[in-house]
Amino acid sequence: MNDSSARFHFPLTDMSRRLRSVFAALFCFSTLTACAQHAFENEIQAFEKQDQTTPPPANPILFTGSSSFRLWENMQSYFPTKKPILNRGFGGAHLWDMNYYYERLIPKYKPRQIVIYCGENDVSDGKTGEETYLQFIELYGKIRKDMPTVPLVFVSLKPSPSRWSRKDEVQKANHLIQSFLAGEENAKFLDVWPIMLNGDLRPEPALFKADSLHMTVEGYNRWTKALTPLLK
Repeated sequence: MNDSSARFHFPLTDMSRRLRSVFAALFCFSTLTACAQHAFENEIQAFEKQDQTTPPPANPILFTGSSSFRLWENMQSYFPTKKPILNRGFGGAHLWDMNYYYERLIPKYKPRQIVIYCGENDVSDGKTGEETYLQFIELYGKIRKDMPTVPLVFVSLKPSPSRWSRKDEVQKANHLIQSFLAGEENAKFLDVWPIMLNGDLRPEPALFKADSLHMTVEGYNRWTKALTPLLK
């Protein structure tokens, strides 16, 4: 982008009729989150202690989001050593958790690039694709206010077998986010569905652990191949 203001536009023509009710719902979610003791406070504090004992690399490529990143063991070893990786995936994070912890999670690291995987838990817990998209828009706006030109990659919500019944809402969120980022500078959307489906257009079992949710080494190998050309 050329300035510090995020351009918020909504790619579906019928969405405007629903914005008022959706934003009202998001306000309620945000209020409840702010009032309650947050579920991931211990994990965020653990990052802060880790930063003190083992300082993170300067201006890293910051990976942040939910457990698909958190459980990516030895992430740096998957990428060239000249690309300094910092993994800050946490718990079963939702996008509103990332909004809640934004200041302690993203700008403090002064990242050269930001890679996000989050939103799958939102849809799994009953949020619509549109609600999930709007939570991403809030996060994106915060990032662009503070870091107008830092490159960003959003990894699409993956096709998890255990959540296949929610695939339509997952894909709705993906399509909305992809359409929005297509009009943004220094922003990429990585669609991982084509590399995670088999010939029957179902999730490839070999890419998932026994829980049919989190990925095996082969799953991460495929993500690495797709992500590496996008990393600065």
